[in-house]
Amino acid sequence: MNNIQSTPPIKTTRRLSTIHYPLFLVLLCSLFLVQCKKTSVTTSSSAKLSFSETKLFFDTVFTSVGSSVRTFVVHNNNNEAVNTSINLQGYYPTFFNINVDGVSGSAFSNVQIPANDSIYVFVTLNVTPGNPSNPAFIADSLVFTTNGNLQSVELQGFGWDAYFYMPNMFPSSGPAYYLITPADTAWKNDKPHVIFGYLLIPPGLTLNIHEGTGVYLHDSAVIYVDSAATLNVMGTPTLTVNFQQDRLEPDYNYLPGQWNEIFMYKASNCHVSWAVIQDGQTGFEIDTVDAGSPGPALSLDHTIIKSMSSYGIFAAGTTINADDDLIADCQYGCVDLYIGGTYQFNQCTLADYWGIYNGYSDRTTSLLYLNNYYESVTNQQEPRDLKAFFGNCIVYGALDEEITLDSNYGAKFNYYFENCILKTKHNTLAGIHYDDSISKTDPLFNNIPIDQYLVASPGSATGYGNPGVAQYYPVDLNNANRPTTGATVGAYEQ
Repeated sequence: MNNIQSTPPIKTTRRLSTIHYPLFLVLLCSLFLVQCKKTSVTTSSSAKLSFSETKLFFDTVFTSVGSSVRTFVVHNNNNEAVNTSINLQGYYPTFFNINVDGVSGSAFSNVQIPANDSIYVFVTLNVTPGNPSNPAFIADSLVFTTNGNLQSVELQGFGWDAYFYMPNMFPSSGPAYYLITPADTAWKNDKPHVIFGYLLIPPGLTLNIHEGTGVYLHDSAVIYVDSAATLNVMGTPTLTVNFQQDRLEPDYNYLPGQWNEIFMYKASNCHVSWAVIQDGQTGFEIDTVDAGSPGPALSLDHTIIKSMSSYGIFAAGTTINADDDLIADCQYGCVDLYIGGTYQFNQCTLADYWGIYNGYSDRTTSLLYLNNYYESVTNQQEPRDLKAFFGNCIVYGALDEEITLDSNYGAKFNYYFENCILKTKHNTLAGIHYDDSISKTDPLFNNIPIDQYLVASPGSATGYGNPGVAQYYPVDLNNANRPTTGATVGAYEQ
């Protein structure tokens, strides 16, 4: 038994060693010879490169912000490797940043591309301050020299100088912020205004944003209107004030959630007229109202709020007067009126088709939410009175129920819809909450995928408005005259 256990393994090991040792040497030498074989590089003048793109275009880039990355592929379709040199032509050598297969620079010598292979080139545009108030055209070329052949990829873009608001206050707790001072309380339209992080309007100050001004907000940026501070946005029908993201490349157009919100905490008598607010998280978040304010926390007219990843307006126990506004396509709802408050919405269109045409996740919450309480830290409901009026308004969207009524009987829950078109299953018979002119018929918006919320004419919305409401709002959101009698409900006259 001992011979059976010990001898055969020893003999087998020797036999394997004897057989495989020469073979191993042969394989090792073969591998060494392959590694030592010189790569064949063509020097023929007929060897040229091909490119996935021959022109890279960068849409308007603000100074100091920088663009997104543009990429193209350089192909060597020859049966031998090629060496190429890559250089910026040099018109604006500091504006374009180049990266070739992971190596950054502006000039690259003897870049080898294996036979029938390719390399990646990455390009960004960074613009230095000092350009004109209007976008300035910037162009350059990336030149490839291969065996005497010159080939190029064009680089083009626009650079735009701007006013920048970056944090200059760094408290021991809370976020850093830029503090508005009396010296910068008037924003004009000579250059764009770009906000990074929090911008704080402190108590007692008023920030006036004049007609035609462009306000561009970086990722997570917030305009914070503090207690007893005021924000005045003074657009006109022909020169609106625009609030949007600071990335202007086409890939970022109408992309929600690119900045945070306009937040008002016990703000005083703010006015926003003829503005467009888009592509953030929440258009306005308004928390209570300054006790000494002579008017509502926010008066909002002839304004569009759209494409928000959270809410159009999220209001908590405050006061709002709104007329001739379009609030559309917000993930969690267009208007949330929470913890009571006093609200008037006249000739407004609230429309929400989030997720239907933009490919985002479906919306599951109604576009209009009315509530008169909050839950304390001990899970007790604390009631607050609500008074909300909707006159000549459209409240319509993709869900079967677009109005949520969430009340606590310990406080007043007064809401009233007058001459409105509503998408709801609630009983809208005339009474304490509805007049006798409520319609549930689809208003047939003109073109929802491109945010055109005019209504069909003739249709359920045309001629349906209450003259008692329409007479106070003679101009619609398109700056068209609104008749006193036979007015169209919603923000747009038809």
